[in-house]
Amino acid sequence: MESIQQKAVIVGVQLQNDTNFAYSMEELRNLAAACDLRVTGELSQKASRVNPSHYIGTGKIQELSALLEAEDAPIVIFNDELTPSQIRNLESSLDRQVIDRTILILNIFAERAKTKEAQLQVEVAQLQYMLPRLTGLRESLGRQGGGAGLKNRGAGETKLELDRRRIEERISALQVELQHQVSRRQIQRKQRHKNEVPVVCLVGYTNTGKSSLMNVMVETYHPGSNKQVFAKDMLFATLETSVRSIMLPDHKTFLLTDTVGFVSQLPHHLVKAFRSTLEEVTEADLLIHVVDYADPEYKQHMAVTDETLKALGADQIPTIYAYNKADLTEQPYPLVQGDSVYLSAKEKSGAEELTQLIRSHVFNDYIQCEILVPFDRGAVVSYFNEHAHVQSASYEEEGTRLTLECRVADYERFRSDFIEI
Repeated sequence: MESIQQKAVIVGVQLQNDTNFAYSMEELRNLAAACDLRVTGELSQKASRVNPSHYIGTGKIQELSALLEAEDAPIVIFNDELTPSQIRNLESSLDRQVIDRTILILNIFAERAKTKEAQLQVEVAQLQYMLPRLTGLRESLGRQGGGAGLKNRGAGETKLELDRRRIEERISALQVELQHQVSRRQIQRKQRHKNEVPVVCLVGYTNTGKSSLMNVMVETYHPGSNKQVFAKDMLFATLETSVRSIMLPDHKTFLLTDTVGFVSQLPHHLVKAFRSTLEEVTEADLLIHVVDYADPEYKQHMAVTDETLKALGADQIPTIYAYNKADLTEQPYPLVQGDSVYLSAKEKSGAEELTQLIRSHVFNDYIQCEILVPFDRGAVVSYFNEHAHVQSASYEEEGTRLTLECRVADYERFRSDFIEI
């Protein structure tokens, strides 16, 4: 898989009542393309269940063998996670490198992981995927030359046991290291809660424009701050969680978090490994579900995102919908309809409208008031100047008169330090 654009054939089984099959095969093509593989052929079978020994039936194995021969493809990709014995049987029947959907996604993640935490998470997921499959590869390990795509020569049982032990030790070491990273993240989260800054989290399918939207928000409210995050038109461009503080002109502040994109059948190894990153989502006060409105499959993508959020236990959090890439559709934008906003991150249009929606959700605990703060309570005036929206201030005999909008919590906290007018 090192060489650019190796040929591959994709294979899938359509079970009864599976209405999303064509879509998931199309997605498999995109995942293969993200791994620099060129899909030159496709084979599918309708069945009531997956064949336990070879994933597909005997007749289809012969058909697949002929197709691989005709296409001269060294790799065959299956649309589900294969069992260890299925991998072993398929490699011996086809004499080709067999890859499943899970390892394809894991490879993309491994290539894209930039931060230490993401790299650790991906490596744990890869090793956990490999561990049960070592026995599946036992024959290949013992066979001279191995199967296509396996570089081992004449390695046997002892090699297998050694590998297993090494992998288990490596997983343990990585998990300890990850635990440190997770603790640090939790400390940061506690800090945020203490500061009572609302957390707004961008979620959505991979490649819907979450990072681009985050960049537009940063540019709008903090021009020239160079706090942009990496954004590119490809699957899983973002694996690390980025957090940016957005301060609005009236001193209201919220934290905007960008997360890893979702995809259907996200391997459970990955969900487990990325749980600490994805937990950012469950701690949010508000979710912005970013949708690629120009994608004909956008409803399906929304359903996948909702499913993943449910699995994470984040389906009860208030959500607003940002229909992005409206510039590629007939839909007028920027436009707000209820809890939805149509916008275009590429055209930098719709940030203000999105902010208004965010405001209405996370800043509903503010009150408008007029107070008189005695001169010996100067610290209260400075606090409100920094943390509230002071509309006017005047100095009177008894102290400073402020007209302001502030959080109810702050109002209650300093109640004994001022006189309400």
